[in-house]
Amino acid sequence: MIHRQLRLRVLESLERRAKQFRSREELWPFRVPHEPLALDRAVEDALEPDEIPRFDPAVLRSRTLLALEWHDGGAWEAWTIALPSGVVLYCDSGAEEARVLASARRHSPEEADHFFIELLAESRGEYFGIEMSGDAPDRVRTAVVDRDFLVDAFVEMYEGTPAQHSIERTRASAGVEADARSAGGRDFRGDVARWLDVVLAAPDRAAVRRARRPRRLRELES
Repeated sequence: MIHRQLRLRVLESLERRAKQFRSREELWPFRVPHEPLALDRAVEDALEPDEIPRFDPAVLRSRTLLALEWHDGGAWEAWTIALPSGVVLYCDSGAEEARVLASARRHSPEEADHFFIELLAESRGEYFGIEMSGDAPDRVRTAVVDRDFLVDAFVEMYEGTPAQHSIERTRASAGVEADARSAGGRDFRGDVARWLDVVLAAPDRAAVRRARRPRRLRELES
């Protein structure tokens, strides 16, 4: 009961902060804070000092959208918090802290999740005040079951960056041959598809059966 009360107070703190987020035309349907909001700040505002050590922020998480892991122990995740009002907060966490990046109110959470990943990849994190750089991950877990969508997202995220070379190395070290087009660097999408064959964890079969193909932002704009 006590843990539930602590969780509700933190959610109320996040509700108040989310009302201050601002919309931007290029980020529809999301609203964003002036800068990524450290989740610890919302917890500190909601709880007494002696309550904070007893609170586990993991109880706020409703679902994980994307989890990237590296062999050196590094990890990064994008995940959501569902507020009582129906607003969904889009968050990330890495080695240093967890942050709230955006909010959205959508009838279709799955569609909003895809929009978030699409914008994250397109801007390489910049739209949400973060930077996605370095080598491509060695393991990928995601709730997204649309394989073509994932390939497109990682092409947007990594093409022309140092991660492109690490994708080619991962594919080669796994013994996956490039086809004639990707061998000359002319088909990075093909390389990404074969890289995902190596690093992508198998999705939940029940989720695959339930999944339908959501719309993409560029489809709405056309």
